[in-house]
Amino acid sequence: MDPKAVALEWSRILEAFYASRKDAYEQAVRACRQALGLGGKILVFGNGGSAAQAQHFAAELVNKFLAVRPPIRAAALTTDTAVLTSIGNDMSFAAVFRRQIEALGETGDVALALTTSGRSPNVLEGLAAAREKGMVTIALTGGGGAAAARAADILLDVPSTSTPRIQEIHLFLLHQLAEDLESRLFS
Repeated sequence: MDPKAVALEWSRILEAFYASRKDAYEQAVRACRQALGLGGKILVFGNGGSAAQAQHFAAELVNKFLAVRPPIRAAALTTDTAVLTSIGNDMSFAAVFRRQIEALGETGDVALALTTSGRSPNVLEGLAAAREKGMVTIALTGGGGAAAARAADILLDVPSTSTPRIQEIHLFLLHQLAEDLESRLFS
């Protein structure tokens, strides 16, 4: 695809997202800020490219995004291969996020799930576990959110069916969220 056409598609998708999800995005920022302000943390997870983005986002919170500042409590549930393979082998792959949330999540924390399809069984199980623990659940998905829409308190669904465009906009939104948290927590 021509890069100019991709840029135009990006612009159209972002405009549509902010036209329909601006309030939900602000709600997500407030929920994260409130959890962090009360000593909570953000647990972020997803599969494949979304797993990489979860790690990227957690790194920007724990270390820094734009400013050197105190660390923000966050962890990607996609990084510990011993935990992931142990749960996957002994229980099931569908339990890899659920089990970690059961171990690490606390009431008032935020569970931030990334799933382009909105249907990943292990992500849905993670969201269910987070709700059971009294965590705030946020889902970044593709258009409509599929089953993740029902599993999340806050839905940030990118109005597209193109996996690459959804993932690109997810990264944009994660950068925006990191910047907003950094500036609002440490202004």
